[in-house]
Amino acid sequence: PKELILPGTFQAFQETTIYPRANGYVKSWKADIGDNVKEGQLLAEIETPEVDQQLAQAKANYDIAKVTADRWRDLVAKKVVSAQENDEKQKAAEAARANLEQLEKTQGFKEIVAPFGGSISARNIDVGTLVTAGTGNAGTPLFRIVQSDPLRVYVYAPQANAPSIREGLAAKILVQEFPGQDFDGRVTRTAGALDPQSRTMQVEVQVPNHENKLYAGMYGQVKFLLADENAPIVVPANAFLFRTEGPQVATVVKGNRIHWQTIRVGRDFGTQLEVLDGLAEKTRVVMNPTDDLAEGIQVQLTPAEKPKGDANAKQSSSGQ
Repeated sequence: PKELILPGTFQAFQETTIYPRANGYVKSWKADIGDNVKEGQLLAEIETPEVDQQLAQAKANYDIAKVTADRWRDLVAKKVVSAQENDEKQKAAEAARANLEQLEKTQGFKEIVAPFGGSISARNIDVGTLVTAGTGNAGTPLFRIVQSDPLRVYVYAPQANAPSIREGLAAKILVQEFPGQDFDGRVTRTAGALDPQSRTMQVEVQVPNHENKLYAGMYGQVKFLLADENAPIVVPANAFLFRTEGPQVATVVKGNRIHWQTIRVGRDFGTQLEVLDGLAEKTRVVMNPTDDLAEGIQVQLTPAEKPKGDANAKQSSSGQ
């Protein structure tokens, strides 16, 4: 296997800024920076006097609209008023009820709760702070909450290694703050395409963080052990002969008989030669062959010492 180490950026599994859904001012806050909160836990309370007043008015409007609609329903049954006039009163009552329900829901936003379990990373309010409903520049950010167990680590794999990185592949996460210690992770998803500018593929690795040793925003390295599927086939340099038929090696086939195999030679690694064509992996070859070895002659095999060379290359078996 081939080792690949890539720089990675840590991101929270979930992270969001909490904004108010109603205008008002902060009555109280219940969570501060660093607090661990559960989903649905109360974070703050907002006083909404304008909404309260609008709600009271809407309730009064609905009450009178409902009474009016009931009366006109009786009148249209007695044919005192037209059906058109009755329909208008009924729809007016429905509109008043919809407005009331909307304001009741808005009043329910007086309580700010955690959308998911995590840690409070920012508190931007204090008691008495005037807050405005909305998001971005239009609203007042209240809290920022992050869920950091597990963490997502994003790396960018080069084109040459992208085919070897698949979902489920194990990884080791290394950070300078913990020398000599690594954290187990696993590839959860890949982009499935290369960035045309950088020729890299985004890869997401998830790492458990039960002890909260790692933080969102950290920098680290991710180590993969990849199967080198494109490793070249090599033969010992002293197994090669250049004969009248071209470059050949003496191979041992069925029945321990000699067969001279023509090959196409690639790179020269010194003690080994790369074979581009003509030889399969794990083919047995003869070391230091001579032209005296005739085609089809039977030989006795003696294992030879493997030469030192490229650890990632696929070697053919050799014999003497």
